Amino acid sequence: QVQLVESGGGLVQAGGSLRLSCAASGSDYSINRMGWYRQAPGKQRELVASITSGGSANYVDSVKGRFTISRQANNTLYLQMNSLKPEDTAVYYCNADVLRGSLRRIYWGQGTQVTVSS
Repeated sequence: QVQLVESGGGLVQAGGSLRLSCAASGSDYSINRMGWYRQAPGKQRELVASITSGGSANYVDSVKGRFTISRQANNTLYLQMNSLKPEDTAVYYCNADVLRGSLRRIYWGQGTQVTVSS
């Protein structure tokens, strides 16, 4: 099994910053792509940003220039969120595309709440 544990969410005023972290743990695995998703009340979960093992990153248009995804060699994932807006309010989930032997599986963290007040 691989576990993903997020941290760093909270309440912040519009214009503020937060940094989310996601720690991966387990044994005998490798991870290609990791990403951050978010789900606001009444809305579908959406991909916010993703990064490959080679460091190639992609962002949804609404966060470009404000959010930065990064990843350490030990598969700890970060999301630096600046200039936060009320519409960024959501539960943020870490996601990982994991390979263990010949088995490939998508893992999710438990989610962390981000609330941006106006």
